Amino acid sequence: MTISQRSTTSANIPWRKILLPIAIALVVLFCLAPVLWQVLTSFKTNEDIAAVPTKYFPSQYTLNHYINLFTRRPFWRYILNSAFVSIVSTVVSLAIGAPAAYALARLRPWGGNVILALVLIVTLFPGILLFLGLLEIIQTLRLGNNYLALIIPYTAINLPLTILVLRSFFQQLPKDLEDAAKVDGYNTWQMLVQIVLPMTLPALITTGILTFIFAWNEFIFALTFMTREDLKTIPVAAAQLGGASVFEIPYGPIAAATVVGTLPLVLLVLFFQRKIVQGLTAGAVKG
Repeated sequence: MTISQRSTTSANIPWRKILLPIAIALVVLFCLAPVLWQVLTSFKTNEDIAAVPTKYFPSQYTLNHYINLFTRRPFWRYILNSAFVSIVSTVVSLAIGAPAAYALARLRPWGGNVILALVLIVTLFPGILLFLGLLEIIQTLRLGNNYLALIIPYTAINLPLTILVLRSFFQQLPKDLEDAAKVDGYNTWQMLVQIVLPMTLPALITTGILTFIFAWNEFIFALTFMTREDLKTIPVAAAQLGGASVFEIPYGPIAAATVVGTLPLVLLVLFFQRKIVQGLTAGAVKG
């Protein structure tokens, strides 16, 4: 084979089609490696977990870590606590944020640009900076060991992001529909509830899932404001899992707790996958 024939043969090889799937697979594997490690650890026996050198795959699968998780501690209660706080704070954020975003997008109130700038500035502050102030408020109002001690801060932290995201979606809607609704006798509230919100359902779901994930995973506020055992959330309960002695780290139960705590979020995203994609693509393109 001549040199020209070899160069022609190598040029005909679809390197892009070969290397692109390999690169994607490596990136996915790199991102999912910690998750896979936690899942495998939750099914390992204590001997496999403590083995040297490290056993990446269990030699014997066991469900003891999951069984002990629900028999020795009220883990179902922790799941219900996280679900209740996350759902309520998400619903309240959307119920307040949607009308506020619509007002900023369409009604253009006096000082709307100033309000929008303040909302944008609030989103730049990390929630931990509000910790001491919130602690004083919680102590003054005596809301410690109360669901409101988490619902109110979660709603307040998620509200600016909810307003900004929904406002951008409302601005992209054609005004002709609202003008036609005004001709038919719709008032502002009816237009929002019956016309605008159904058209922005993917945006509502996407924003709601983001706020839900934040409330579900939040740790510092839940650790400080909830000291009663029956009011703890999943992140706090997983962090406070203890072993048989002070010097033992219960890797198996901790891995099982993280898997149980992550599974609802995975199912939620998979269930609303199509709506999430619609919401993200609608927010990325103006038209």
